[in-house]
Parts: sequence; structure tokens; C-alpha cells
Amino acid sequence: MQRITLSVDDDLVDALDEHMRTRRYAGRSEALRDILRGVKAGQQLGDDGKTKGFCIATLAYVYDHETRDLGQRLTRSQHKHHDLQVATLHVHLDHDSCLEVSVLRGPVKAVRALADETVSQRGVRHGQLHLVPADRARGRHSHGGGSHEHEHIHV
Repeated sequence: MQRITLSVDDDLVDALDEHMRTRRYAGRSEALRDILRGVKAGQQLGDDGKTKGFCIATLAYVYDHETRDLGQRLTRSQHKHHDLQVATLHVHLDHDSCLEVSVLRGPVKAVRALADETVSQRGVRHGQLHLVPADRARGRHSHGGGSHEHEHIHV
């Protein structure tokens, strides 16, 4: 880790200090590291308009299960994109509303397309996609038994 010195306008220092207090950071360094990690993640995820890379993600949304055929449409979409779906949590909030949280992994472009397809359905409300840049690596190693090869996801 490197130690650097920055010159920052007073209003930006005030904003950083407020961010620290609000998020309960112990010091400016960790707060600034997290801010910079966010910038780096945005670059890796193509926030500049150039969608690229691989990610893990959560897609959370609330929907009205009484909306005509919505449950079937959502299930069909999940099966159509089974290669992106890791798991889905389904919660009944009340007599009409359900919360679903899907854990996804795959190319950023495909994950964003699935999220857009899902939250744009009539009857879906409060859709939110959270992307985390990741890398895939295949490796051969042992977990206490014989050596084998499988994929790991590194964030």
C-alpha cells in the first residue's frame, strides 16, 4: 500500500468528512479507498457506456403476483436465462406483493439485459440491480482430497 498526499478544496474535505460520519468510517483513508473502489468498479462494469467484463449481481424487485400472467412470465425468463441465474429468494410481503432477490453471474451486458427485461414487466415495482465486477479463473487444486479443476470467481 502506498501513502499519498492530496490537496483538496475545503468543501470536498467537508463532504468526505460527512461521508465518513454517515457511513461510520474510522478514518479518511478507508472512506477514500471505498470511493475509489467504486470508481474502479464503474470502469470495470462499463459505466462509461462500453459494457464489458464479467460480474456477479443481485437483482431485487417487488411485484404484484395478481398481475395477469406475471408470475409465469418471470419464471419463463428465469428459465430462459438459467445460465445467469445462481439462486432466487422469494418472499411474500402481503396478500398481493412479493419480493424476489436473484443472485446472478455472467457477462455484464447479459446480466443488465436480464435485469431490464425483468423490471420492465407490467406489475414489477422497485427493481434494483447491484453489480460487482468479477473475474473467472479455472484452476486445479485440492480441497483436502484429490486434486480437481473448477472455476473460481474473484472479486
